[in-house]
Amino acid sequence: MKVRLRLPKAPRTRRAQRRVAQAVMLACVFALAPATWMHAVADSRIRTVAQVPAQDVAVVFGAGLWKGRPTPYLAHRLDAAAELYRAGKVKVVLVTGDNSRVEYDEPDAMRTYLTARGVPDKRIVSDYAGFDTWDSCVRAKKIFGVRRAVLVTQGFHIRRAVALCRAAGVESYGVGVAEPHDATWYYGGTREMFAAGKAALDAAFTPDPRFLGAEEPGVREALAAAAR
Repeated sequence: MKVRLRLPKAPRTRRAQRRVAQAVMLACVFALAPATWMHAVADSRIRTVAQVPAQDVAVVFGAGLWKGRPTPYLAHRLDAAAELYRAGKVKVVLVTGDNSRVEYDEPDAMRTYLTARGVPDKRIVSDYAGFDTWDSCVRAKKIFGVRRAVLVTQGFHIRRAVALCRAAGVESYGVGVAEPHDATWYYGGTREMFAAGKAALDAAFTPDPRFLGAEEPGVREALAAAAR
């Protein structure tokens, strides 16, 4: 027995056609609204390492490990953070990433990479529960007491990072690390299109991160030591 698929009929009346067109336009508005919001909030806050205003803290977001070491994208973020420190643009670097498994420790790998490039260990603070961008921003404010920061990540991610950290109460500037337009770059850019919707919801409803925990004095102590 053959089954015939019936395609939906196109609207015939002008009124029906107008309603379909309005529905499509409305869907497009909703789809583009999160990205529009991110650009409106973040575009004026994106700088180069040389141009960014000096702040006490740089926040570097995790971007994966390969055989226990930072992936190239994460290494490039850390290179920019080290440059910020050497240029006197920041005093402390907060590295935030995933340590949900014993064998996977982004923050410690990030710390090791930074110290090998001249950033003193006592100027680095680790957040072991930065499971996503929103969690990292909220924890930077609520757990580590960061009120102002330079955020460091790739160019395709920097607007979301700035928008979310500002929604979490961290006055932020962003340094977007440039990358060649390879497969990873296109994947990251495509991923951002879908992540924008979640970012808008996070900013609107401000949920607690996956793990909040008690306040930690690491950033405050590192800044006090830097002032001596």
